[in-house]
Amino acid sequence: MNVMLKALTRTIKGRKTNVLRQDKKIPAIIYGAGTEPKNITIDYREFIRAYRETGESSLLDLEIDGKEAVKVLIQDLQHGVLHDEVTHVDFRAIDLSKPIDVDVEIHFIGESPAVKGLGGTLVRALETVSIRCLPSNLPSHLDVDLSSLATFEDSITVGQLVLPEGTEVLDDVQSAIAVVTPPRSDEEMAKLDETVSTDVTTVETAKKEKTTEEEGEGAVPKKE
Repeated sequence: MNVMLKALTRTIKGRKTNVLRQDKKIPAIIYGAGTEPKNITIDYREFIRAYRETGESSLLDLEIDGKEAVKVLIQDLQHGVLHDEVTHVDFRAIDLSKPIDVDVEIHFIGESPAVKGLGGTLVRALETVSIRCLPSNLPSHLDVDLSSLATFEDSITVGQLVLPEGTEVLDDVQSAIAVVTPPRSDEEMAKLDETVSTDVTTVETAKKEKTTEEEGEGAVPKKE
């Protein structure tokens, strides 16, 4: 199903765009194949709805000023400093006839026997993977089945990913995506506790010495 988002051409720039944000609008820009860079405005709520469906690795139909929609990817998002709200969006126009390079999210499915049965800890080394493909073959995500991690020696690498036809992976195929590490032994936990205790004592001692030194420096010298 195609996801549609409407936009309007934007003329105001710089700090003046704060007025748009106060009105629940987002300043944005579109650039890329077959289009000149153009400043636009999108509705905040409508964008969040579309983003939840497409993420940054699925095509979106962007309709500007009621004209024919352009196929785009969400290229970049900017967020506020104090809050996590989206404050600016970059859209990249896509040529459907040419391959594109995209970072696609990895979705972990299933359960690792090494975690469930052996008490290990799952380590997710990668959250995305870089691929190259035609826009028509672009997957929204790639599934990684954790059920193959039966022992602590097992691993899932980029080269084991199941890719759509015509898709090329750009990352090192030997790169690990997920592994399971064994639980710490009682001896290792005891050493860890000892190290933490020693570090805390060292920090507290250093603080006391610094306080004493500062008090000494701040003392008023006696008059002779």
